[in-house]
Amino acid sequence: MIPGFVEDFDEFVRARGDALLRYGFVLAGSSEDAADLVQEALARLGDAWPRVRKKHDPEGYVRTTMVRLHIRSWRRRRREDLVATVPERGELDRYGDADLWAELQELPRKQRAVLVLRYYEDLSDIEIAEILGVSRGTVRSQAARALDKLRIKRVLQEAR
Repeated sequence: MIPGFVEDFDEFVRARGDALLRYGFVLAGSSEDAADLVQEALARLGDAWPRVRKKHDPEGYVRTTMVRLHIRSWRRRRREDLVATVPERGELDRYGDADLWAELQELPRKQRAVLVLRYYEDLSDIEIAEILGVSRGTVRSQAARALDKLRIKRVLQEAR
C-alpha cells in the first residue's frame, strides 16, 4: 500500500467497519461468519486501495467482494453444517432482529442473497445480477420464489 493512502484506508475502516459487519451478518447469519467476510474483503480492499479509492466507491467494492466471497463459500459447501449437540436455546445476535433472521435463514442461500441485496442494500435487479454473476431474470425469479416462501410460511402461521 502507498504510504499516503494508509491513513485514508484506516479512516475508511473505522468509519464503515460496523456497517460492514451488520451487512455481513445479514448475508451470512452469524457474527463469526460476518467478521470473516469483512476481514477477507478488507484485506482485498487494502491490496487494491489506491485503485479503488480513485473510483470514489470503496464501500461498494467491499460489499460486492463480501457477496462474492459468501456465494463462493456456499457453492463449495452446499451441505448442512452439522453439530454434535443441539443447543437448548438460541442466542440472539447483537446485529439483527431474530425473527427476521430466522425467516431468512430458512431460504436457500441464493434467494437470501437476492433479498438482502434488494431490500437491505436497495440495489436494482441489474446491479444484483452483476454482483451475483447471473441474469436479470434469475434475480427476479429468485426474489419471487423467496417472497412466495415467506408469504406461505406467514399464512400457515396465521392459520394456526
